[in-house]
Amino acid sequence: MQRTFAIIKPDAVQKQYAGRILARIEAVGFTVRALRMIHMSKAEAEGFYHVHRERPFFGGLTDFMSSGPCIVLCLEAADAIKKWRDLMGATDPAKAADGTLRKEFGASIDNNATHGSDAPETAAFELGYFFRGMELR
Repeated sequence: MQRTFAIIKPDAVQKQYAGRILARIEAVGFTVRALRMIHMSKAEAEGFYHVHRERPFFGGLTDFMSSGPCIVLCLEAADAIKKWRDLMGATDPAKAADGTLRKEFGASIDNNATHGSDAPETAAFELGYFFRGMELR
């Protein structure tokens, strides 16, 4: 079994899509190992997305991610990272496959409903950023 990190982003929480997204997560076989609703500060969002600091979208991304509550999750399944990325779909909802979360719930490349780790190392950092070890039993 593998664990990955996921976020239901502020746009999806604000539009009340969180319950439907969580139902889809469980329906495809993930076990939710940890879950919390948070409202990141701008500084917390900047720390989380530090790898993108030099990119032109960094300011808009961190403004968006600190604009309202989001739900952070630890998901577990066989090949969880790939499975979650497949369920999310392409970053741009317009290019995402039918049946993916971003196609169904995303509005744009900037407001695309979900985030997910892209590699085991990224998952380890992201899980550690939001969850203490005791929370990930």
